[in-house]
Amino acid sequence: MTASPAWRYAEVLAIGLLVAYAVVSGLPTPRWAVPAALAVLMLDAVRTMPGDRAEGHGWQVLRPDTAGVDRFAGVESSLAICWASLTAVAVLLAAWHRRGDRHLGPGVRPWRRRTAVTAALAAVLITGYAAFRIIAIWLTIATDHRDHPTGADLAGADLAGSVIAVSLAVLPPLGLGLAALALATALAGHRRWLASAGAALLAVTALPQVDAAVRAVPLPLYVGDQLAWSAAYAIGSTPLAPYPVPALTALLELTAYLLLVTGLTGFHPPTSTARAETGQSRR
Repeated sequence: MTASPAWRYAEVLAIGLLVAYAVVSGLPTPRWAVPAALAVLMLDAVRTMPGDRAEGHGWQVLRPDTAGVDRFAGVESSLAICWASLTAVAVLLAAWHRRGDRHLGPGVRPWRRRTAVTAALAAVLITGYAAFRIIAIWLTIATDHRDHPTGADLAGADLAGSVIAVSLAVLPPLGLGLAALALATALAGHRRWLASAGAALLAVTALPQVDAAVRAVPLPLYVGDQLAWSAAYAIGSTPLAPYPVPALTALLELTAYLLLVTGLTGFHPPTSTARAETGQSRR
């Protein structure tokens, strides 16, 4: 919350404890899925480990931009933020999406439909939020160009470049949200409710990551008024806690990982499922 962590190794230790817990509790089938996902998260935790507070501050040189809007600056930053979570979710989803509910019996179909409908509604909300951010910025820039024209060709190029840059920037967090919802649905199909809740919680973190991706795009200063109406400013900052939302987002991510690992390891299937799998192996 203060942008100055009390201990720079905290996230690495947290992921390391999850790895140890997964190994001790018993890995699910396929046994490679959870370790592979945690290995990606550990790599990102080591890569993004905060610097030593004794290192002080550096210099950054700013210069006027004469080449227009960099359309790929935002997507590079958003990938740097959520590539590890997106990869981990993709690994788990690849391991579980084929393991349907064919052994769970016909009685599970109603709640399966409810789970799918809930996930679809959540996907519409996340996608709608990303579209809302893009449209709001497009309208703001278009209005300014109409009220303060600087030449039709230049204004059109700036408008198109900004909209394309923002649209590309929100793709990685949007993909994370949709993939996490798909994983939550797949895990719910196996009645792994705790792990499904963790995947759903990870999908929630896509909202502030969309805002972080938008802020990474070099937009005009007057667009800052639109950025204030976003999930990233849902909790106001104070002098003692100037970065509450990024800190809470990191807390939600670690909680989601904890629920995923706890729900996937040391799990004993229901009796009907175990009997069906036993009969399948005997055949």
